[in-house]
Amino acid sequence: MSNKYVYNFNEGKKEMKSLLGGKGANLCEMTNLGLPVPFGFTLTTEACNRFYDENEKIWIELHEEIKSHLSDLEKSLDKSFSDEENPLLVSVRSGAVTSMPGMMDTILNLGLNDISVKGLAKSTGNERFAYDSYRRFIQMFSDVAMEIPKVRFDNLLEDMKEKKNTELDTDLSAEDLKELVKQYKKVYEEEMGEEFPQDPIKQLELAIEAVFKSWNNPRARIYRKINNISHKLGTAVNVQSMVFGNMGEDSGTGVAFTRNPATGENKLFGEYLINAQGEDVVAGIRTPLEISHLEITMPDVFKEFVDITKKLEEHYKDMQDIEFTIENKKLYMLQTRTGKRTAQAAINIAVDLVKNNIIEKEEALLRIEPNTLNQLLHPTFERAALDEAKVIGSGLAASPGAASGRIYFNAHDVVEAKAKGEMCILVRQETSPEDIEGMISAEGILTSRGGMTSHAAVVARGMGKCCVAGCSEIRVSEEKKEMRTKDITLKEGDYISLDGSTGKVYKGMINKVQPELSGSFSEFMQWVDEVKTMGVRTNADTPKDAAQALEFGAEGIGLCRTEHMFFDEKRIPSVRKMILSNTLKEREKALAELLPFQIEDFLGLYKVMGERPVTVRLLDPPLHEFLPTKKTDIESLSKAMDVDVEDMIDRIEELGEVNPMLGHRGCRLAVTYPEIYKMQVRAIIEAAIQIKEEGFEDIKPEIMIPLVGHIEELKYVKGQILEEIEKVFEEKQTKVKYMIGTMIEIPRAAITADEIATEAEFFSFGTNDLTQMGFGFSRDDAGKFLDEYVNKEILERDPFQAIDRKGVGKLMKMAVEGGKETNKDIKLGICGEHGGEPSSVEFCHELGLHYVSCSPFRVPIARLSAAQAAIKK
Repeated sequence: MSNKYVYNFNEGKKEMKSLLGGKGANLCEMTNLGLPVPFGFTLTTEACNRFYDENEKIWIELHEEIKSHLSDLEKSLDKSFSDEENPLLVSVRSGAVTSMPGMMDTILNLGLNDISVKGLAKSTGNERFAYDSYRRFIQMFSDVAMEIPKVRFDNLLEDMKEKKNTELDTDLSAEDLKELVKQYKKVYEEEMGEEFPQDPIKQLELAIEAVFKSWNNPRARIYRKINNISHKLGTAVNVQSMVFGNMGEDSGTGVAFTRNPATGENKLFGEYLINAQGEDVVAGIRTPLEISHLEITMPDVFKEFVDITKKLEEHYKDMQDIEFTIENKKLYMLQTRTGKRTAQAAINIAVDLVKNNIIEKEEALLRIEPNTLNQLLHPTFERAALDEAKVIGSGLAASPGAASGRIYFNAHDVVEAKAKGEMCILVRQETSPEDIEGMISAEGILTSRGGMTSHAAVVARGMGKCCVAGCSEIRVSEEKKEMRTKDITLKEGDYISLDGSTGKVYKGMINKVQPELSGSFSEFMQWVDEVKTMGVRTNADTPKDAAQALEFGAEGIGLCRTEHMFFDEKRIPSVRKMILSNTLKEREKALAELLPFQIEDFLGLYKVMGERPVTVRLLDPPLHEFLPTKKTDIESLSKAMDVDVEDMIDRIEELGEVNPMLGHRGCRLAVTYPEIYKMQVRAIIEAAIQIKEEGFEDIKPEIMIPLVGHIEELKYVKGQILEEIEKVFEEKQTKVKYMIGTMIEIPRAAITADEIATEAEFFSFGTNDLTQMGFGFSRDDAGKFLDEYVNKEILERDPFQAIDRKGVGKLMKMAVEGGKETNKDIKLGICGEHGGEPSSVEFCHELGLHYVSCSPFRVPIARLSAAQAAIKK
């Protein structure tokens, strides 16, 4: 039996999402629930993937299957393509498995031609509406299916409105629209070298091909890359009979959420436009009305709509994002899907659903995408600075957050400025899918048009970007690269600030403060800690970072990088003297200068962390990284050390390495200069003794030896360390508990972990170096080509961002098994930045690691990821 590639809406259900896409599966589900859904059919995601196998052509069997389902549609509606009395018209929409707002392409009013437009006018008794629909179809079909620049049609529409002295397209007459249809068809002929297609079957197949092709358009690929969505899923195509919101004052179209997507408030939230089609709402060309206003103008329709929204939220047990159309006071449902929301809204909704016994705690935890917590962890504007700032406009609070930066008026300029290290605000009249790269790079987004469900608002909320939309007080000239209010004109490069929680726009930069995490967030994170079984520590080198991490729920320090302490301007001269010394005596003198600083460093960390574990990595980077490169610094150092400048330059050159990351670093430094690690260990232990005397009896520092590849390296360095620790105990006449372990960051260490575990009390995976050496990629240079590897699907993800399970992951698994084999009590953790990446945290849970460690702001993300991993297991 041949594969089935097309399903009518009464043949599917919501569980078929992977085959029918999110939109198609939910259209089927709403049909099954008896809701007013215009009938249609869905081409599957499998059809999309085969389309690419067929060299981007519709093959004969699919052609026949489409015609068969089209015949079903015609019979069910008693309409047919090109009918002169009552023509069938359809919409063609994409519908990926995972919702991708604004990323894919839609065509409305398909089936209109020079004959059916007269039939539509006749069947509806509304000639103006018929020709308005026809001109819209020509523009959408030309833009989406044939890639004719949309601006060519927009300019003609603007010219017509200017000629007729009106601002709104709804004021144009039937004759005006007939003239526009002629002009639009002429543009098509100029661009394509042939007349606009009149055969509806040809229109449909070209439209289906266009939607399939849009799966791989640049903005769709960028969106999937950012959100870690597989490029192999494909999109479904939904062909649905048209209903019309542009038939007059008792018709309209809108978008609504069953709850507020910015705050999570349990109140219907949405907008609609009278006498409009769907793209008018999303594009933000006209400012819509609040959904509550519908109760005044069409109370019966509003009541029916409210009842349906409640039914859908109860059925799906989650906030729904709903598209609807009203045709001559009759309501139709065009889409429902799980609504995009801010992280704050997501948590508030999840907690509310649990409290109302709609979902279990575990389900609530699984619903929050861990990376979205980033939105809650970053600063907001300082209240006093906000009171002093000058408000230059106020729009809709479309996506919460605080953003400051230089203004730029097109996406490309934002991307370029961000690459130079600038903070940017993207300012547009309204955004479109083509702006996606600029939206990603921007700190925030400001539009002068559009509402809460415009493209800018929906995409910004999904990304967690601050956005103010529909700021009509501001006039934006993208051509002149300026924005104007009644009082002020700002040019490209000037600074503004956006408050996405209030919708206010301010002149200049505004100071920010750290967020306070309480309420639903605190309750939600308590559930996280009840469920997770793996610890979460932080990578912190300063008391400030450690305190921030504790506030975010860290259970200890998994990595303190001591080299970061050496770059302080008071210490770097002593560090340089130590490195450039020619004798042991000179080196020990320089190290003695550093010892008090190191003791203070560790005391500061211990005081913040109390008796929580603190893992200190001994000096790791190549020594040349600390040496001066500027001539003035070299001269100053040579004078301080009483060494000839030329001799100093020779010594610096002598310490240089061809491949420093594989050179004289990590434990290799301690093999050649044991006194360096001895000084550090003395500082660690002396500080621990001091803190123990202050009442922290169970202080137990963890000393980590980096870059071990051979057991004999570990034995030698460990021997030197133990010797120094015993000296300190003897001098101080007291002891503290401690542990000595190593990083597993060299492939050989992973392979011989069974041997190394006989000398180590803990392993901490350094997955940055393990990835670098496992792949043979220089992490400093790989950025130049790894994007190409991902774009060309050689690699699914950048292995420096998410653990490569098949390669690096296999090395980790070998190390875990080998370590446990010879040391059943060995403690296992990870301290690379992979420790805060959700899929990597899940993998660490599967391996049986005791903890992950990551930067402070990723601690809540790691905690939630660990809880989700425990639930899934």
